Amino acid sequence: MRDRIDLHLVSDATGETLNSLARGCLSQFEGVTAVQHRWPLIRSRFQLDRVLAGIEQEPGPVLFTLTDRSLRAELEAFCSRLGLPYVSVLDPTLDMLTEYVGAKVAGKPGRQYVMDADYFRRIDAMHYVLAHDDGQGEAGIAEADVILVGVSRSSKTPTCFYLANRGIKAANIPLVPGVEPPKVLDNPPAPVIGLTIDAAALIEIRRHRLRMIGAEGVRSAENAYIDAEAVKAELLAARRLCAARGWPMVDVTRRSIEETATTVIQLMEAWHARRREADKPGAST
Repeated sequence: MRDRIDLHLVSDATGETLNSLARGCLSQFEGVTAVQHRWPLIRSRFQLDRVLAGIEQEPGPVLFTLTDRSLRAELEAFCSRLGLPYVSVLDPTLDMLTEYVGAKVAGKPGRQYVMDADYFRRIDAMHYVLAHDDGQGEAGIAEADVILVGVSRSSKTPTCFYLANRGIKAANIPLVPGVEPPKVLDNPPAPVIGLTIDAAALIEIRRHRLRMIGAEGVRSAENAYIDAEAVKAELLAARRLCAARGWPMVDVTRRSIEETATTVIQLMEAWHARRREADKPGAST
């Protein structure tokens, strides 16, 4: 068994597809250290020569997405000469779709990154998140696709930014002990979803936050922000508020931001589906 490998990721675009695939696959191998060599935007023979030199110097498996047939053939022949495994990761999916659709692929690199309507929607969503983070821009919340609520440091902001990268306008509003939620939440224009977290995990995150801002000398007994009983009461109050208003909650304790965002999207889509059903003529009220 190998406990260390050099993995080469060769792409004629940004390489994000390969990065995500490699990350997902490598996570399944415990005790294996993978040094990833990323080679993005490889579109000429000169650029490919650098890649081949790098592979020869630190040999290892090669994953690639190259649409130029000559570059692809050269890379495959080179790997074969060195006895290295290689995979064109998009081939199985493209072959299946080609057969099903009955049309040839365009063969143009980076087409998923063109500046189309979807691209500008993602940029617009990113600007929206910046303007509506942590309860800001209350007047613009009417434009939100989803509203996240939760106590401080419950992953609201990073989740919103991940959603923005999917073109979703996500506002987030903090639930602060002793402070009434903003009036906009009395009749929210979009689904409201609460984020919660285990008390011990939240305290550790907040302690780290205090250390980062130079407040490590604050004693927990004197600071409700990290006091165990105060934090438990804060989380309980947030859960009760969400339950009273019928807002679903997502426990982020053991979830990655990607997993949290996926669950939020599912809940958001279910909310909009119910709205569409309720708005149909003849729907019961």
